[in-house]
Amino acid sequence: MQEIRNIAIIAHVDHGKTTLVDRMIYQARQSREQEKLGELILDSNDLERERGITILAKNVSVIYKGVKINVIDTPGHSDFGGEVERVLNMADGVILLVDAFEGCMPQTRFVLQKAIEMGKKPVLVINKVDKLNCRPEEVQEEVFDLMFSLGATEDQLDFRTVYGSAKQGWMSYDWREPSNDITPLLDTILEVIPAPEVVEGTPQMLISSLEYSPYVGRIAVGRVTRGSLQTGMNITLCKRYDIQQKQKIKELMIFDGLGKSKVEEVRCGDICAVVGLDGFEIGDTVADFENPEALPPIEVDEPTMSMLFCINNSPFFGKEGKFVTSRHLKERLEKELEKNLALRVKPGPNADSFIVYGRGVLHLSVLIETMRREGFELQVGQPKVLDKVIGGQRCEPIENLTIDLPEEFVGRAIEMVTRRKGALIQMEGRGDRTHLEFDIPSRGLMGLRSNLLTATQGEAVVAHRLKGYEPYKGDIERRTNGSLVSLETGLSVAYSMDKLQDRGRFFIEPGVEIYEGQVVGEHTRDRDLNINICKTKKLTNMRASGSDDKVMLPPPIVFSLEEALEYIQEDELVEVTPKSMRLRKIILNELERKRKSSEINC
Repeated sequence: MQEIRNIAIIAHVDHGKTTLVDRMIYQARQSREQEKLGELILDSNDLERERGITILAKNVSVIYKGVKINVIDTPGHSDFGGEVERVLNMADGVILLVDAFEGCMPQTRFVLQKAIEMGKKPVLVINKVDKLNCRPEEVQEEVFDLMFSLGATEDQLDFRTVYGSAKQGWMSYDWREPSNDITPLLDTILEVIPAPEVVEGTPQMLISSLEYSPYVGRIAVGRVTRGSLQTGMNITLCKRYDIQQKQKIKELMIFDGLGKSKVEEVRCGDICAVVGLDGFEIGDTVADFENPEALPPIEVDEPTMSMLFCINNSPFFGKEGKFVTSRHLKERLEKELEKNLALRVKPGPNADSFIVYGRGVLHLSVLIETMRREGFELQVGQPKVLDKVIGGQRCEPIENLTIDLPEEFVGRAIEMVTRRKGALIQMEGRGDRTHLEFDIPSRGLMGLRSNLLTATQGEAVVAHRLKGYEPYKGDIERRTNGSLVSLETGLSVAYSMDKLQDRGRFFIEPGVEIYEGQVVGEHTRDRDLNINICKTKKLTNMRASGSDDKVMLPPPIVFSLEEALEYIQEDELVEVTPKSMRLRKIILNELERKRKSSEINC
């Protein structure tokens, strides 16, 4: 039987995790395609490549010195915690990858904490030691202190450290002595990470992940924890609430390099893909046909945020998207629930809407962005943080926020965070930059990142992770400016926009189709202002004394999806279609809006 090592890679966003895995594949010469260097194999999803983050955990395997190493790429962001917990179930050890300059970041801490609680053995890789002003020794000390504070055992604290640069393709036990390849890391994995325990008996496999193939449908992925599975074998699928279903395995596949290869049998300890199971969910157990024994299902952290999803009912509905009905929306959300463990969906206030619960703005905005690219048209409401009542007291989620920024912007950053009920815990200098750490309510994070980036000229590095629930901190001041709302449907005209420049800043350019009730800009005052920017200049037969001035308009404010979600107020929605994104009032007609507000005030 071939020896196996199952490892998960833990790293903060952009610390070089995916590059390192690509290097391992390259070194093991598993894939000739990797000769085209610079291609990131693992972050294959368009969204992942654009944002430079891993969203979905993926599996690859490399053969080194006759040992099969199953590598699982984990998401670094705590918003994808549902992915993380499933992945660690399949691993026996972890590689903790840390940037030699930035050191441990909050998201690294989030996944590391999960790994330590599960008793996984770590190997520390300090990457990017080719960077200027890197500090590998200090970073190693930091990691030791962090592990100690997370309650690591003595065995876990006695970890091995490898230094190197994944981008340049080398690893070494001494960062001052570069080697030619990453052999030291692969050798360390074989030495330190334990081989999976081989447990004889009836078969057991916990379904930790799923894949989809247009030819065979849904494929269950997991690690065989006892016995072995064979092609054509009859099994029992143990689901939640003690439901059992008799089924048959049609095909078995193991991960081979970047692809999969069919096998007749998968032994205990290996990670495999099972074809032919119907109606399974993540967390179900594949067990013996005669005497099924279920494994405990995967525990996932609770959602911290909710958002209203509804069909697009604006005047421009159906112009750009393929999927526009509530049936399409319902089916798509149900499909997402099958693989997105941290997501919950409930019916909304009316028939065409749904309330979607997730782990943060990033978690939900990635879902919206994915749906938009698939051709969906939908509208989403303002994100709402979920409170809990603990011991008769109202509590809210609190996040641990870290900001790294140049010294001259420190005062401005502290002021912005404290205004949002943040409390400064730690402040330390790191070269010409300063590291700030805060505790802040999840509500206070909405819109904070974009404001900080503006205030620090794009220099701030912002990260956060969920810390827990604490008593409610009181009201936070929201956006103080009102909206500029269009009164008419038509084309925006530069002449009208020029005349209204002193009233605020616009979100659109001249010559764009707009509709009544669309939010076209931000008012300079704290109330909404209804404007008509579709009005053209009246033509007369009088000759102007001077030639008309050419209209000069400043460029419009362009929002990303997260910024738009954080910007809108309670009576507004974000309309998302494959080609455009608009902000709008929930009630489009001005008179109806006035009538509604007067009813509320009564």
